[in-house]
This record gives sequence, C-alpha cells and structure tokens, in this order.
Amino acid sequence: MAFPTQLSLISKPSPLFSNLPRTRFNPSTTARPTASRFKCLASQTGFFTRLGRLIKEKAKSDVEKIFSGFSKTRDNLAVIDELLLYWNLADTDRVLDELEEALLVSDFGPRITIKIVESLREDILSGKLKSGSEIKDALKKCVLDLLTKKGSKTELRLGFRKPAVIMIVGVNGGGKTTSLGKLAYRLKNEGAKILMAAGDTFRAAASDQLEIWAERTGCEIVVAEKENAKASSGLHTNFSLMEELIACKKAVGKVIPGAPNEILLVLDGNTGLNMLPQAREFNEVVGITGFVLTKLDGSARGGCVVSVVDELGIPVKFLGVGEGLEDLQPFDAEAFVNAIFPLRDACCCKRLSHKSTCWPASGIYIVQMCQKASSSIVIMQNFPLYIIFLSCVLTCTDDNWCKGPWILS
Repeated sequence: MAFPTQLSLISKPSPLFSNLPRTRFNPSTTARPTASRFKCLASQTGFFTRLGRLIKEKAKSDVEKIFSGFSKTRDNLAVIDELLLYWNLADTDRVLDELEEALLVSDFGPRITIKIVESLREDILSGKLKSGSEIKDALKKCVLDLLTKKGSKTELRLGFRKPAVIMIVGVNGGGKTTSLGKLAYRLKNEGAKILMAAGDTFRAAASDQLEIWAERTGCEIVVAEKENAKASSGLHTNFSLMEELIACKKAVGKVIPGAPNEILLVLDGNTGLNMLPQAREFNEVVGITGFVLTKLDGSARGGCVVSVVDELGIPVKFLGVGEGLEDLQPFDAEAFVNAIFPLRDACCCKRLSHKSTCWPASGIYIVQMCQKASSSIVIMQNFPLYIIFLSCVLTCTDDNWCKGPWILS
C-alpha cells in the first residue's frame, strides 16, 4: 500500500495561503519528464561553434574599441618601455624624470605624478624593485590602486524601487545627448523599459537630436511643448542655470522618493585636467554619483581619468570610445590600465604549453607581437567558463625567437 505524501493529505488551504492556487501532487500518478521532452541546445550540431564565433566577434570588437581608444595616450607613454629596457640603478634619477614628464604630458596631473614617481623612487632605492619589468609592474599597480580605492563602485545603483531615474548633467558640448542615447540602448538590451525626458530644450534642436536617438534605440521620449527650459547643461559658472538644476533634482525627488538614483556627469575627455573645476562645481551643486567620460577615442589625455577619480573620489562608470550605439563601455580599471600603458613585446613574453597553463583569473589581455610574428593573441575572460581565442600558433623565422603560442607574462 502506497502512503500518501504530506501534500496530498492537505484538504483545505490554510488562511495564510488561501489566495494562492492549489495543486495536488501525487508522485505515483504524476508523469515524470523524460529526456525526449527537453532538447538541449548543446546537443545541436555546431552549436558551440556558432556560439564561439559570436562571442569571439563581440569580444574582439569590445577589446579593440578599448585598446584603440587610448592609442594616443599609449603613444605618449611608449617612452616607458624604452627607458626601462636598459634601466640600471645609476640611471634611476634620469629615468624617473623622463617618466614624470611622460605622465604629465598624458594629463595625470602634478599631484598624481609626484605621488607615483616618489613611490617608485622609494621602492627602487630600498631594493624592492630590481629590474625594468618590476618597475613597470609597480607603476601599473600604483595607477590601478588609485582607481580602485576611491572609484571601485562602477555599477549603476538603480535600486529595487521602480521606476529608477538617471539624471544626465554636464556643460555644453560634452556629449550628454549622445551618451544618453547609448546608455538607453545598453539598458534596453539588458531588459529595462526606457523613457527619455528632454531637459535641455533651450538649445537649438536639442529635442530633435534626442528624438533621433529615441527612434534609433526604440525608446519612448517626452519633450516639453514650449522649448524654454534649460536645466541639464550650460556652463558651470552660470549661477542661474545651476540653480535650475537644483530645482529639477528636488522636483524629481518629490514625485519619486529617493530619486534620482544616479546623477551622471558627462565630461569631455579632450579637456583633460580642465574637467576638474567642472566636476567640483557640479558635485557641490547636485552631488554627482558617477562620471561618463566621452571622446576619449581621439584624446591623448587618458591620464585625466585617474586624476578625476583620485581628486573627487567619485567613480567613472562609462567611457565613450566612439559614435556607435555600442561605443559606451562600462569602466573597468584593469582593462583601462592595460590599455594606456604600452605592452611588452614578444621578448618579454613567456612560452606556455597548452596542457599546463595557468590562465588569468580576470581581465582582458592583448599581446602585440613584433612585426615578424604572423598574428596576435586575444584572451578574454568575462564569463564563468574561460573562453580563450587563439588566432593561430605564432612562429617566427628568427632562431632567437621561440615558437608560440604566447601570452603576456
């Protein structure tokens, strides 16, 4: 005799769960699912091949955007490899002086530059750093620490209360409208329903430009009937416009308690260190929660990213590296550091075997080989499963070069 289960003995729902639908369960009569009822996608022929191809194309595109976006900054810092390649203890002062000049040219700022150089000088004289490669690794670690200690919270804080409100502010010509469109496209692809509200309706064709972005991204938009309001932008020295910005923030908070969830300041990367006064003023007025740095794909002042984070302790949340819809990249400190500093060439790489390889735990790495090498390697790990793309096994004709594959040591 089969004993009834505990669920089948319940004849009446309890008052606490009286509104929930009731379903009796009898394991002896309930049909068990069979394997034929479920078709695993992985069992389809060529599934992983197609999946790998799609992921590879997307990963390669994202890596190239970040890496190429800081090419001019990387060119300014290319002297670092030349200095450290033949470094010795007697040349410490000369090397650090030229390193200081390279950092200043890239708009790291005097305070950050002095902090980095003096830290390296202390470690060199104490004997902690004994080679050029160790000095470069310490340099990258210094910059990474400056970015992560004060600007580690790079994710959007949208909270659980709906709707979430993101306020985009900035000076004229900084790229607010374009950044809004790209951000809306990204959030929509993540499953959010987006409503754009045009707050900069005083500038000529501002609403028309935002309507074009709303059409491109497939989002809804709200514009004012009378184009006489200007609150999202202006110059940070314009007192009346900044007061209107405060009024807008208060009005949003009255309608939706706790809003806005995020106040993002859009800064033009071409302005370099000149963005610091803007950031201070906007932060004092409305309380900035994050930065969006735009137009960095054509700027040689990538060091300003480190300066603005260290100066105000506010994280950079997005980087604009192009004009396309997908050219707004979430800020990743490690990927940024790897992009602005020149990578070591093949002579500084290690030969790794396929079977006993300890792959990096996270981050994006690109190994640029010498001109004799036939290709390069892109290794990306942003997934639970390590996905490694090797374009080919690298071989060089010179006997002094080992055969690939290669990975940055």
